Amino acid sequence: MFRFIKPNGVMGINKRNRTLIYPNNQRKHYKLADDKVECKQILHKHGIACAETYAVIHKHSEIKRSWQHCQQYNALAIKPANGCGGDGILILRKKQGQWEGSGKVFADADVKRHIANIITGMYSMRSEDRCLIEACIVPHEFFGSIYKEGVPDFRVITLKGVPIMAMLRMPTSKSNGKANLHQKGVGIGVDMTTGKLTQVYDGCTYSDNHPDNSRCVKGMDVPYWDDLYALSMATAKIFPLGYLGIDIVIDHHLGPQIMEVNVRPGLGIQLVNKMGLQAAINAQPKLNTL
Repeated sequence: MFRFIKPNGVMGINKRNRTLIYPNNQRKHYKLADDKVECKQILHKHGIACAETYAVIHKHSEIKRSWQHCQQYNALAIKPANGCGGDGILILRKKQGQWEGSGKVFADADVKRHIANIITGMYSMRSEDRCLIEACIVPHEFFGSIYKEGVPDFRVITLKGVPIMAMLRMPTSKSNGKANLHQKGVGIGVDMTTGKLTQVYDGCTYSDNHPDNSRCVKGMDVPYWDDLYALSMATAKIFPLGYLGIDIVIDHHLGPQIMEVNVRPGLGIQLVNKMGLQAAINAQPKLNTL
């Protein structure tokens, strides 16, 4: 393990807001990214690779019919449209006629109750929400060589359509399948020039390996890196938002797919990469006037 190192040029919340979010993201457009349903509509409209949408549920009266429609699938993801931090997301897979997720069996009544909780705003801090049900990603085997559980994703930060920083977010044995850093997942830095993994950061210390696997990940090539990089630029182009955190997964069959888009991506990516956002911006000739 390596000790924590504070990166040079790191931005705090106030500076990020003043220099990146406020000048580049108009508040009236926030919902296009914050609301997963609206985000998916834009992605589908422009032909951006993303998980197929199976159902969008607005009202309690729609739950029975929509869930019946989803019975034809063998795996799916249930999400609150306005949730954050992974709260309320339920990944289900059908095994021997039963739905299973997070090591538990879910009866139809359990799933309908979860959907009802989403609609009432339990996971979005509002009085009501919508439920998005979409295809379940099958993670590329690359991720299994690091850690086999959960669905890892790449967070790519873009400014004015230019990718400036990225990290791989991985679940751990302590994160209950979630890849979010604040839920005990880990971040792995990505060299933007080579597409290779760098160090692993667990929120306190750095190392060369995932906490549940002794295999060294430093220097591993990210599969589909050029495609992933291009997909982040294409996604940034179709949103009227100049500063974004774009979450991308790599599906075993379909390659890179957009998971969601964030108007206010967290600042932990700086620590993961041992580089501040300002330094990342300065490294881009087109952006070094900021």
